[in-house]
Amino acid sequence: MEKNVGSLQEQALKRKERLKALKNQTGRDTEDGEPERKKALGEEAEEERHRELKLRNYTPEDKELKERQVPKAKPASVEDKVKDQLEAANPEPIIEEVDLANLAPRKPDWDLKRDVAKKLEKLERRTQRAIAEVIRDRLRGSEEELAGAVGAVGVTEGDSD
Repeated sequence: MEKNVGSLQEQALKRKERLKALKNQTGRDTEDGEPERKKALGEEAEEERHRELKLRNYTPEDKELKERQVPKAKPASVEDKVKDQLEAANPEPIIEEVDLANLAPRKPDWDLKRDVAKKLEKLERRTQRAIAEVIRDRLRGSEEELAGAVGAVGVTEGDSD
């Protein structure tokens, strides 16, 4: 039985050493149970707190502490806040005129008209040229008829002489 007790004690010692090693890795000091990092930070933090002491509601009698007293804050004017809120609530009109074409929904065939517009421009130019040619041809034909009519009138007048 003594062998079992001795082996149990050895296992317990090994366990304690492993726990000690884990505590050291995580930054805990085994003597105090307080982490080493916190000790170092605690000392620095106390010095900073002492330097940052600000007295807002307490009126000290000591001259050194009076220097740390924060001056009393003056309340902001409620009227100014209300004016600011009213100005923010009334935005300036961005667009003065409303374009009804932008508000109206588009017709279902608007994309087809957009795609065909370039082709229609070419055809329109060709159509204008063709109309101009037809008008010129008619003018030429009417000039020939007019010249023929004037010549025929001139021949008949000369015969009567």
